Amino acid sequence: MPDHARLFYGGVSSPKSKTHFVCQNCGHSAPRWQGKCPVCSTWNSLVEERLVPHDKRSGRGSAGAAAAEATPLNRIVADETPRCRARSAEYNRVLGGGIVRGSVVLVGGDPGIGKSTLLLQEGAGLSGPDFNVLYVTGEESARQTKIRADRLGLDSDQLYILAETELDAALNAVERLEPGLLIVDSIQTIYSARLESAPGSISQVRECALQLIQTAKKRNMPVFLVGHVTKEGYLAGPKVLEHMVDALLLFEGDRDHFYRILRAVKNRFGSTRELGVFEMTESGMKDVPNPSALFLAERSVESSGSAVICCMEGTRPILVELQALVAPSKYGLPQRTTTGMDKGRVMMLLAVLEKRLGYNVGIMDVFVNAIGGIRVDEPAADLGVLACIASSARNRRVDPAAVLLGEVGLGGELRSISHLEGRLTEAKKLGFKRALVPRSAGEKLTRDIGLEILSIPTAAEALEKVLE
Repeated sequence: MPDHARLFYGGVSSPKSKTHFVCQNCGHSAPRWQGKCPVCSTWNSLVEERLVPHDKRSGRGSAGAAAAEATPLNRIVADETPRCRARSAEYNRVLGGGIVRGSVVLVGGDPGIGKSTLLLQEGAGLSGPDFNVLYVTGEESARQTKIRADRLGLDSDQLYILAETELDAALNAVERLEPGLLIVDSIQTIYSARLESAPGSISQVRECALQLIQTAKKRNMPVFLVGHVTKEGYLAGPKVLEHMVDALLLFEGDRDHFYRILRAVKNRFGSTRELGVFEMTESGMKDVPNPSALFLAERSVESSGSAVICCMEGTRPILVELQALVAPSKYGLPQRTTTGMDKGRVMMLLAVLEKRLGYNVGIMDVFVNAIGGIRVDEPAADLGVLACIASSARNRRVDPAAVLLGEVGLGGELRSISHLEGRLTEAKKLGFKRALVPRSAGEKLTRDIGLEILSIPTAAEALEKVLE
């Protein structure tokens, strides 16, 4: 039977293998080929994959599985083993205080953004006399990895490099070396001989990740996996991979620039609001301990359309400059463009600015940008957005010594925000003289921050005080 006819009639199982069909878009598995996936409705996405049978004694099967017993919760003893501290303080912050033993961390990002560089640095920094680190590279040879390590100034006799793409060979190396940390770069290049599909396919990624996770839990060994991303910036492979790991970290930033932001999208052992800021240098990734000074380094205090806010990323307050440009529209429909901010939120604030504050911005092109590549997604930035748009519309600069904090309601009122004292303390460190805050939040301050605090009830009054 021809291949196309065999696929059309549902596939014929080989006597030596089990055949099934997997959707390359959503990962749905079906016993027969179908023109359209019944889950994601994508046409021609089902691809045949064969599972090669293997010895049950060496695999996961019911015949060799030991009977598991459930344990009452009050009899379970929690492991108080301290976290393993990474070399980078920013990396520790994103992980929630350090590396948890037995955890599996997936690190994703665009090509060339610094994933392999950071993990090679951390592997070399953690390796020691009683702590072996195994770095499995499926994309480079051992010699290429050595060249990169020499460029970064890394050298260790406890960091082992294995240029291998076969999963069983990597697991055999784990059995021989008994490392304290395993790094796999990348999960899309690793394949299992028990599957006939190509490396990087949904079945291969899912099966290899599952076996690595089982190895991590069994040996109480942390595992770092490097993952590819798609053109849209999403992690490549099945979505189930993100659910299987304990933490998902994503690198953000332009690889043509020096600064990188590492953000925790998922973390079972820490906050997902934390981020780490790194600088890519010739000697590797360097921590940026004071990102507020970085984001305000090139700020122009003389131009209109600029305002400074303070946003919270986990427990860290970060000062960010917001810029806006308001210009007459040359087209039939005014443009609304935002970078690093929620466009829907900016559109709402434009409606408040026109309806409640009397600014005629409905016929103007409006562009709003958060400087530094950081994404601002909290309501405390509302007052800053209104101020920079109003500043550009009237061509009057915002007070350069003031930081603006407050959520704006649809009636034009200012609403309270959280972590006010921490935000004001960070502004004081950076040399700001005054702060505009909601009246309800300013009345709750319990100590003197060292700033002139202006407690304002409405956005209209705030703009009158801050626009010079």
